[in-house]
Amino acid sequence: MTESSVDLLRRDLVSAHFSVAALGGLWGEVAAAALYRGQRIPALRALEAHRSGTSAPLATLGRLFVLGDAVPVESLAAALPALGVPGAIGLGLVDVKDGDALPLLDLRPYSFVDALGPGEWWIASDLGELALGRALPEDHVLGVGGASMTLSGLMLQAPVASALDLGTGCGIQALHASRHADRVVATDVSQRALELAAFNAGLNGVGNIDFRLGSLFDPVEGERFEHIVSNPPFVITPRSEGVPAYDYRDGGMVGDALVEAVIESAGDYLAPGGVAQLLANWEYGGDGDAFDRVRGWLDSGRAAGLDAWVVERDVQDAAEYAETWIRDGGTRPGTREFDDLLGAWIDDFAARDVTAVGFGYVLLRRPETGSPSLRRLERLHGSLGRHEAGLGVHLGAALAAHDWQAGTSDAELEAALLTVAPDVTEERHSWPGDEGPTAMVLRQGGGFGRTVQAGTALIAFVGACDGELSVGAIVAAIAQLLEVDAAALTEELLPAIRGLIDDGFLVPVA
Repeated sequence: MTESSVDLLRRDLVSAHFSVAALGGLWGEVAAAALYRGQRIPALRALEAHRSGTSAPLATLGRLFVLGDAVPVESLAAALPALGVPGAIGLGLVDVKDGDALPLLDLRPYSFVDALGPGEWWIASDLGELALGRALPEDHVLGVGGASMTLSGLMLQAPVASALDLGTGCGIQALHASRHADRVVATDVSQRALELAAFNAGLNGVGNIDFRLGSLFDPVEGERFEHIVSNPPFVITPRSEGVPAYDYRDGGMVGDALVEAVIESAGDYLAPGGVAQLLANWEYGGDGDAFDRVRGWLDSGRAAGLDAWVVERDVQDAAEYAETWIRDGGTRPGTREFDDLLGAWIDDFAARDVTAVGFGYVLLRRPETGSPSLRRLERLHGSLGRHEAGLGVHLGAALAAHDWQAGTSDAELEAALLTVAPDVTEERHSWPGDEGPTAMVLRQGGGFGRTVQAGTALIAFVGACDGELSVGAIVAAIAQLLEVDAAALTEELLPAIRGLIDDGFLVPVA
């Protein structure tokens, strides 16, 4: 069978060792840090030393596709011996002018670790601001950014029959979902995004993704999925003349209405037991609490029958939020264009009495039977714990732990055996000269990196959870030591124990 152009490209990329580690080795840590800040000159200069020799093909591909700089045609021909320059032109990767190959797409390696182990793909997207030297066009197809890596890290990884990636963009979430789903449907309103996503799937040899054109859930009307993931176009954008409406981030609705619409509709497309995960923004109006708005979305309409877990990770005031997304579009501070856009954003927020915007995660689940048992809205600003395989592994364990404790009566809990999770540590703080600690803290090394300030009885209970004694037996022993009523101590500790199970501090013994 004759190899396709995509197959030939894949062969060349493998031959050139076009990987995250290899590129990092060429340009070094200092240049990598500069790239993270949006500066490519250190990396370009580092690659100058590799114009010849065994690393020349890798340097050429890195300069052209990652840094967005022109390279001599003969250098590209040497870097892509199987595909050739005509093949690269045919795939829409480059254009040729005056003896130079000019990049038309960003194509870069992307590495990750999930529950199945480490992996690496090549991801094509539109050229960014560094390569274009100007603001992004409105139909820009974004590559792998911070938000997309956040969502892929959050993704539950339990095997499922079907998954939906709503608003796939370059296809990165669909690729991740293809690792644990037998079948993936990826939708987008942008035909160009779907074409690039399909190209990425083909380049990486992933064949279980069905790409469909359409807005939100329209392309999957009447279907149900066990897992839905979405990095939707949630960015709150003024509906004003002259303000760019980027396909990849602007859903065309006022304020946070796009997020509300996704939350309201998601349950219609979830199979029993199915989970939807999305990134979201929500507005703070006047002196109001944004969680009151979010709670209203969850408690009314079709979302009312779903389990829900909402985590706010950050809040930006209205001006800071506007500045962030104007820069994201490639418009630079200090220019007249930036000032005009900032004014439009501030006017829009002021007209709707919006003072700040929250950013976070939303997890929705359709109960297999009965009524929802999980309704949790919390603010967890600050750093997370360590997650080698992603936060999604912890979220999956937390859901299972919640289901276990929610379905366990107090009497059954007293009879249960628990152990302390391996990432939990205990801290004690005291003033010099004091006989006992003034504060005792349980700290989680993974998960959300939670800390729990606990009293003497709870600290003693956790310390005794080694899977050998039942909850009731441990509480009774502590009550005897503290010379308090065992029934009263049990009543006091059981809610806290349930909370520690929910959060992953304590683990039931199977």
